[in-house]
Amino acid sequence: MDSLKKIWPMPFKIEEKNVKSFIINLLIFIVICAVVGWLIGILAGIPIIGIVFSIVGAVVELYGFVGIVLCILKFLGIVK
Repeated sequence: MDSLKKIWPMPFKIEEKNVKSFIINLLIFIVICAVVGWLIGILAGIPIIGIVFSIVGAVVELYGFVGIVLCILKFLGIVK
């Protein structure tokens, strides 16, 4: 669990059953991942380095998805 807290520190700042902190952290994950994904999508169109940006984009989307799942689990009290 400590390694998860090092990689995804934001979801573990959510207080259990606190809707305000849950919504704020969830929106941060969604907005940041959307903006970074949009920028990487533009850069992925470059022919030579597009493959690298495509891989980085996939990793960012995976990071955001796991972060959102951890936010939900922390809010529900499943993850301590």
